[in-house]
Amino acid sequence: MAFTDELIARCDAEVVLVDRRDRPGGHWNDAYPFVRLHQTSANYGVNSRALGTDSIDTNGPNAGFYERATGVEICDYFRGVLESHLLPSGKVRFLGMGDYVGDWSHEHTVTSRLTGTTTTVRVRRRIVDATYLDVKVPATHIPSFTVDPDAHVIPVGGLVDLGEPPTGFTVLGAGKTAMDACTWLLEHGVDPDRIRWVRPRDVWLLDRASLQPLDLLVGTMEAMAAWTECLAQAESTPDLFRRLEESGELARLDPSVEPSVFRGPILSQAEITGLRTIERVIRHGRVRHVGADRIVLDHTEIPTDRGEVHVDCTASGFRWAPPRPIFEPGRITLQSLIGGLTTQYAALMGFIEATWDDDSERNRVCPPTPQVTLALDWVSMMRGILRSSALHAAEPDLAAWSDRSRLSLTCGLSGHTDDPRLAAALARWADCSEPALKNAEAFLAEPASTK
Repeated sequence: MAFTDELIARCDAEVVLVDRRDRPGGHWNDAYPFVRLHQTSANYGVNSRALGTDSIDTNGPNAGFYERATGVEICDYFRGVLESHLLPSGKVRFLGMGDYVGDWSHEHTVTSRLTGTTTTVRVRRRIVDATYLDVKVPATHIPSFTVDPDAHVIPVGGLVDLGEPPTGFTVLGAGKTAMDACTWLLEHGVDPDRIRWVRPRDVWLLDRASLQPLDLLVGTMEAMAAWTECLAQAESTPDLFRRLEESGELARLDPSVEPSVFRGPILSQAEITGLRTIERVIRHGRVRHVGADRIVLDHTEIPTDRGEVHVDCTASGFRWAPPRPIFEPGRITLQSLIGGLTTQYAALMGFIEATWDDDSERNRVCPPTPQVTLALDWVSMMRGILRSSALHAAEPDLAAWSDRSRLSLTCGLSGHTDDPRLAAALARWADCSEPALKNAEAFLAEPASTK
């Protein structure tokens, strides 16, 4: 929808949106009830319609930071975008409850999930694949482990439906969903000693203070300058992560365990402090089986009982897929340029599709980066930031788009040019960008055994 919104604003294209659901919103329709955006509402959604009020929260773990919409708010937002803007434009049709069953090149057919009837779509320009980074959420994924009938296993969303207190909670998974589940339990008064966290791998965390827009944007640019400086000065990947942690740019939950994963979870210091109170952490690999009296892991078994609630937070989120050219004859494959901020880059691609003419040039300024997974993928993300920033700064229209697009994290940067803190941050960025990019390429090219 971010791509479509920007495309129809820039040209006279006609778009057919195909969705397997009856309403827009994608995976947000299936998300757990207490889910919120990782990032701020100010930089999410589509360019033509604000999400929220661009206000700063004053209470709770997000106090001092820009608001983050709930899942319900996001679904309402996308429905409003469709019904109040896209459809009334006369340029967009919506085919809900339909599965695309074409071949992505010549035959473009949609089959109704309700009637089985098929609709053939004649594509005059291109088909746009927004499924390449398919999202798996707890409510819809199939767990990779088996479960005994007498074991109490629920998706994370099932926490809000519990009717009586269990003997304890075992949270399965290491990612942001598991962190949200643990934080929600703590916020609702559950003693941390009643929470057991099966965490196969530890994760590097981003500080929410480092990714704030609008009036707090200068602090974000200072953080990005620090990231660039750490990368430029690092002598190895272990040295890089040491520098990032010592400067406060990355954090870990357990200081005794080296994280092996980076998937971009954004937490406040209050949330990190809360999660650190959970001391019953199990690190013996992935869950293979949950029984009535035991949990089988890769490397051991641990006891459980019928009164324990096991919270499944093992869905993978974005599917990892190798990068492919975004612009090809007859096809656009939406991807991120840094491994995140997906709606920003989808909108940017809509702008480029509408206003640029040559696919080789489009692809030159849009080198995709796979979704982040491993710790070293922080370097891939940073390489994407450095590459895309340099490429877009050299193109006046792209630089102007980034400065005025509400989806861009650097939206309104030109309004802070008289701030000496911004001048200092940009100077550090400029001084360190070239050696940082050189180091990024070197670290990513190292054999796996040396990383």
